[in-house]
Amino acid sequence: MIGRTVAASVGAAVLALGVAASSAGAWAPADSATVHPGIQTFTNGAQCTANFVFSDGTNTYLGQAAHCSGTGGNTETNGCSAQSLPDGTQVDIGTGHPATMVYNSWNAMKRVGETNADVCAYNDLAVLRLDPADVPNTNPSIPFWGGPNGTNTSGTQAGDEVESYGNSELRGGVTALSPKEGKSVGDDGNGWSHTVYTVTPGIPGDSGSAFIDATGKALGILSTVAIAPLAGSNGVGDVGKEVAYMQAHGGPGANIVNGTEAFTGPLSPL
Repeated sequence: MIGRTVAASVGAAVLALGVAASSAGAWAPADSATVHPGIQTFTNGAQCTANFVFSDGTNTYLGQAAHCSGTGGNTETNGCSAQSLPDGTQVDIGTGHPATMVYNSWNAMKRVGETNADVCAYNDLAVLRLDPADVPNTNPSIPFWGGPNGTNTSGTQAGDEVESYGNSELRGGVTALSPKEGKSVGDDGNGWSHTVYTVTPGIPGDSGSAFIDATGKALGILSTVAIAPLAGSNGVGDVGKEVAYMQAHGGPGANIVNGTEAFTGPLSPL
């Protein structure tokens, strides 16, 4: 686990995923927004990185990893047994207006008695409802890369390009290493997780970071850092499946919002 704990997986039928469109003028400019993918979140002192902006047409949400509110150790990675702070927990997003954790996949899986091993291992999504005062200062674009411009529904194959943006406090505010570019090693857990290598690897505090594919589509959420068998690799939970699980198991009917900034594409062949 990169933040507090790790991720999980899902074996329920995947719902059709929409992507909330961002209408012109509805969002703050990307270069001045105070809430956006990539900002730091603090849940009971645990620092993680926000992933995507979500909307259900009424409320606006920010995503983080479910394990960011975990109450156990970093080796407790099974979301069906590991414990989390309850829904309703306040999360500091640095604006002076705490966001409210209204959905956590670990809590949801325990409520419904989830038994699918892939779901339990890789389903690692929490959504934070923004305070109304923060919504006008929000932009859904991923820093440096732009996008997302849809949701990946086909997974990855070995060698596929991926991009991310981490914001660990361990970097002391230096953002030069925040943009990450890398390759997928392929999918695990029946498509619920993608093993990736990036330059540089994710570190504690990057947990929850958004991953996008080579076309700018939302791919996943950073959950784990591996020591073995692939040292330095990261586990990325499939965000399409995680959102479908949320919508089917008591979470808000929210979808990922498209960025206002165009996806820039890979920097260079890796």
